[in-house]
Amino acid sequence: MAFDWVFVALMIVAVLLTGISKSGFAGGVGVVAVPLISLKASPTFAVAVMLPLLIVMDVFSLKAWWRQRVDRLLWLMFPPAILGVAVGYFTYGWFDEALLTLLLGIFSVLFGLWGLLKPLRGRLLPTWVGRLCGGIAGFTSFIAHAGGPPLNFYLLQCQLTKQQFLGTAVVFLAITNLVKLVPYTLLGLVTFDNLTIALLLMPVAWLGIQLGLIIQRRMDGELFFRVILCLLILLGIRLIIDGVS
Repeated sequence: MAFDWVFVALMIVAVLLTGISKSGFAGGVGVVAVPLISLKASPTFAVAVMLPLLIVMDVFSLKAWWRQRVDRLLWLMFPPAILGVAVGYFTYGWFDEALLTLLLGIFSVLFGLWGLLKPLRGRLLPTWVGRLCGGIAGFTSFIAHAGGPPLNFYLLQCQLTKQQFLGTAVVFLAITNLVKLVPYTLLGLVTFDNLTIALLLMPVAWLGIQLGLIIQRRMDGELFFRVILCLLILLGIRLIIDGVS
């Protein structure tokens, strides 16, 4: 893998968007990070570099949203999420780079379409759906740091305030990322080189968090969200083509 300027630019944009997502969009925009980096690197490298950055960003986000969480929803969704992470760990060896790229592309297109269409918003769903979404969020978070869409799918219909929605999502994703640190280490994904790259990108992560707070408070977040989701769909199509070629 060549560390050229295009790669550096993709990394910076990916981390910046993830920071914005963490503080203002409950992780929804952050699903674009791994697909974006995967245009110039392997999905395995992308998830490995992003995890320490996500954990640092979670610290900043938790300061803003910790008190707004809804504990009953966390207890409902988090135990299945641990199971989802475990499934991701035990099936990790099944995926070669081409299959990971293909799956990542499919996830990207599906999540992008889901975000644009927002199915079932406002319709109350049974608790088993919440558990299922928690499990899927754990698995997709392990594979591609894409736990936000399955999580948000359930939270959107729970009749929460904006603050409760963001607080619950931020805490769920933060705890899930900490849990993922153990299997990532066991798989050899947490390396000195990856940690060094993550450290160099920490200022970009902090800037993304600050921009996310500004966008969430002052700008049309819905329009911004739709633009990013359209980008995610395009990236997904590109990754699907790469995965099958």
